[in-house]
Amino acid sequence: MILIADSGSTKVHWCLLTASGQQTDVRTEGINPVLQPYETICETISNQLLPQIGKLLWAGTVTHVFFYGAGCTPEKKGLVKEALESVFKKAEVTVESDMLGAARGLLGDKEGVACILGTGSGSCWYNGETIAWSVPSLGYILGDEGSGATLGKRLVGDLLKGQLGVQNTEYGVQTELQEEGSQESNEDLKELFFEEMGTSMADIIEHVYRQPFANRYLAGLSRFCANHIKDARIHALVHAHFVEFIRRNLVQYKVSTFSFVGSIAYYYRPILEEAMRDEGLQVGVVLQDPIEGLKAYHRSALRPTTE
Repeated sequence: MILIADSGSTKVHWCLLTASGQQTDVRTEGINPVLQPYETICETISNQLLPQIGKLLWAGTVTHVFFYGAGCTPEKKGLVKEALESVFKKAEVTVESDMLGAARGLLGDKEGVACILGTGSGSCWYNGETIAWSVPSLGYILGDEGSGATLGKRLVGDLLKGQLGVQNTEYGVQTELQEEGSQESNEDLKELFFEEMGTSMADIIEHVYRQPFANRYLAGLSRFCANHIKDARIHALVHAHFVEFIRRNLVQYKVSTFSFVGSIAYYYRPILEEAMRDEGLQVGVVLQDPIEGLKAYHRSALRPTTE
């Protein structure tokens, strides 16, 4: 059996595959070694993953674990590898970045540009086997354009400052708004936002500046955009969000077609395609997560085992 994992900062999608073709998909909280210590990673594996797949291990030993995760840089991925090896003692464990997982899931053994638009964001030029080069993401404080966390951050900032819908030409977005009274023009959405998300300005400040995983929290708040995407102000915000990702990241690859994986790309696909067209680019494959492609990519590692 082999175990494949696609991990973001919010959740991990695990898939257990047997040589006979059986498969089981389970999910746990996200694992990110940049944001979490070794002990927390071990707790997620032991307390969330194992209870879900333990009853299936009678079918044989896990011989390979392929883990692709956010924050799995060369400096940090050893924490995840050590945690997995402590549980799957007979398995060969491979830990790589979520960016490589996205590329392999989207493109298989073909070259091209793969992009992640989920809680975080990223992009890379993939040569059909490994990442040849990439524009650095830099995380939601310094970058992560196009991500759920940055969308949530921008939504909150614009709502609370009364700037949502204000004409913005920096990224090619122009929306109509009264010349005066911009604060009042946002008031309807701001109150609706507080009500629907069950939050307040004080609560937002507490979670962002004093609680862990601010990126997850902000990405969660971005769901308000999906709920109100027909509002012209929200549509313009999301469109500008994607244009910023394109202009600060994608144009550096000097190609015209890009493939995407992640919940933000998947659920906002019409606006993503609109922004890409406006910038003279095309959308290729779009997946909610790369796990299906990764199953095909790693199927050759499957071996019958009853050990």
